[in-house]
Formats: sequence, structure tokens, C-alpha cells
Amino acid sequence: MTTYLTSKISQSIKSSHVRDLLQMALRPDMISMAGGLPAAELFDVEGIQQAAQLALAESPSACLQYGMTEGQQRLKDALVRHLAAKGVHATNDTLVVTTGSQQALDLMGRTMLDPGDRIAVERPTYLSALQAFNLYSPEFVSIAVDRDGGCVEQLERLTPGQMPKLVYVVTNFANPSGASMSLERRAWLARWAVRNKVFVLEDDPYGDLYFGSSPLPPLAAIARDIPGATEWCGYTSTLSKCVAPGLRIGWLVLPAELARAVAKVKQAIDLHTSSFAQEVAARYLESGRLPGRLDTIRKEYRTRRDALQAALQSRFGAKLTFNTPEGGLFLWAKFNDGTQSGELLRHALERNVIFVPGDLFFADTPDLSTLRINFSGATAEKIATGVDRMFEAHAAYRRETDGFALLAATA
Repeated sequence: MTTYLTSKISQSIKSSHVRDLLQMALRPDMISMAGGLPAAELFDVEGIQQAAQLALAESPSACLQYGMTEGQQRLKDALVRHLAAKGVHATNDTLVVTTGSQQALDLMGRTMLDPGDRIAVERPTYLSALQAFNLYSPEFVSIAVDRDGGCVEQLERLTPGQMPKLVYVVTNFANPSGASMSLERRAWLARWAVRNKVFVLEDDPYGDLYFGSSPLPPLAAIARDIPGATEWCGYTSTLSKCVAPGLRIGWLVLPAELARAVAKVKQAIDLHTSSFAQEVAARYLESGRLPGRLDTIRKEYRTRRDALQAALQSRFGAKLTFNTPEGGLFLWAKFNDGTQSGELLRHALERNVIFVPGDLFFADTPDLSTLRINFSGATAEKIATGVDRMFEAHAAYRRETDGFALLAATA
């Protein structure tokens, strides 16, 4: 076997366990409640097809030629209007289009972090954010999460020597916790950022996927009413969860100086995000079809969430506690009987059902009893069957674990 002298950074990268699980999801009869995949049957194929045809008919050169690093002007204009409806003020100088929000996270890491710099994240937090930031060898500072989102007030306890250079939070229906940050905490975090001159990056990919009333205003919107806060608060989101992940359209809203620095880094990486995808996305947003499509998606996802919660409660009872997410794609759960979800997954795979063990979402000591369950990627009927399989896997796990314990006691 040939051994290549690859970089230390590439050697440090671990394969995404979620991506590995998605490979397993292709197996016949597998029910996946693992990845954060939107429901493919809810994609607005007709609307996207019309947008693609219109883009090629109207602007073939803009679709097929090289574009500006910061983004196609037509899409930036459409995004400015899209964001204004959420209270987020973006301009041509503060908006950078990215190849999905994953690239936005990588660009922020590349632009802001040197080895050893501290970055504060929630506990638990988005797995792929940890992967993106880990490339730049930071030191993670974890803050707890409760039903009101990240406990950002814990940042006040940090000494000057512990202060992070960057704070990363998922404010609405967070991945994986499903929690949303309260209005009080959003405002507190913006004021703290100004006082301490620490930049806060708000990640909001799920804000449009609410099941009841619309979510609280983004941190980026609240910052406009706090003196100096717009200089210390940034915003990233994507069309992946509400339109289609295959478009790979994300964006960053940043102070103009930081946006220029990020664009310079992006230029060295990929020159620009796909011109064709941007032109299609622009026309889809202009078509006015998204609000109606979102109503359909929200209704279906709420049905699937309810089916998951009912099945878990029926099967596991007090053995498993879980939250009630008011939007998004995920339910966060915790076993109360000593079950380790990573070991449970082995038994689940044998029964053709998968979820994501919770230990992957911690930057520090993980909680091995936790797990993330996706409810968007399977119908309510399949979700019920999947939970039945999880219950069977749990019974097999307990028999094995209790058997080992008995052997140890009698040895």
C-alpha cells in the first residue's frame, strides 16, 4: 500500500459519522432517522425547473460564465429582500454568497482563527461546525444548552485570558438540540459582544421551518437596536433546508470590512459559487413560490415530529426523555437507564434503522446517553416502524449489557 506525505491538517480530519451513516441509509429496507435531509418529495421540482429554464433563456452568459466572488448581483438583490422580511439588514457590501452554509463556516474559520484561538460553541452543537473549525486548531469553550437555547450568560464567567475570539450559536431550532434561544439571551449576547469586542456568528438554517408562530427575530436584527452591535454580529443561512440542498446556496451577512476579508479568502478557494445555481436560485426567490411551499413543508414536518414523539413515548416511556422542538428537523433525546447510544446503534443497524449518537455533537466531554433523531427524512408511517425497530434494538442491547453485568458479578 502506497503511503503519501499528506498534511497534518488532512491527517487530523475524521470522516463524518453522519455522512457514513448516510451511506448505510442506501441499504434496502433501511429507515434513516440520522441525517438532516429535507424530504425530497417536498422539493418544488416544478418551480425550480421553471427557474432554471427562465435563467438560461434570459441570461445564458450569466448562468454559464465566471462570476463575482461575492455573488451574482441578481441573487444578492433577491437575498437582500428575502432577509429584510426577517428583519436582517443586508447590503451589497455586507452580503457574501457561499457554496452552502458549510462553506460559510469554513470561510469564517479561515478568516478569523489562528491555531490556539478560542471559539465558544454550544454544548451540544452542530457537528459539521466542529469539523469546519477544527481545521484551524482552535481551543473550544463550551456553553450549556437548556430549553431557552444556549446559556450565553456563562460567557460572563470567563476571565480575560479565557475570552474567545469567536462565538458560534444556532439560534432557531438548533441542530442537534432543537432548542431556540430566548429573546433575552439574544439581546444579552449582542450587548456582551460589544462590551468584550468578540465577534458572534449566528447560524440560522432552520428559522423558516417553524410549526407554530414565527420565530424570534434573528440576533442580526436585534443588533440593529443595540449601539455598536452590528459591528460584532454576523449571520449565515442557506436555501438547503427550505428549497433544495443540491443548489448549494448559502450566504454570510457581515460588517463590510469583514465581508471583504472573507471574499478575499473565498477567491483563493473556489473563485465563486456556481453561477448557474445562483441564477436559478435568484429566479426561484423572485417567483414568489417559496412562502406557499414553506407552508406545505411546515405542516408535513409537524406531522412527522408528532408521529416521532408519540412513538417514542409509547415505546420507551420514562426510559427516554426528549424535547418538543417547535420547528427544524431534529429531536434531541437522552436515555435514563444507562443506555449508551453509540452501542445501541450497533443493534439498530442490524434491524435496519439508524440515528445519530449524541456524543458526536460535543466539543468537550460527551454525554454518551444522548442521541439525535431526524424526523424530516421519513414519512410518519416509516417513523413509527423505525421506532419499533429502535425499541427492538434497545431490548437486545439491554439483554447483552445485563448479561455482561451478570457474568461480571458471578465471576
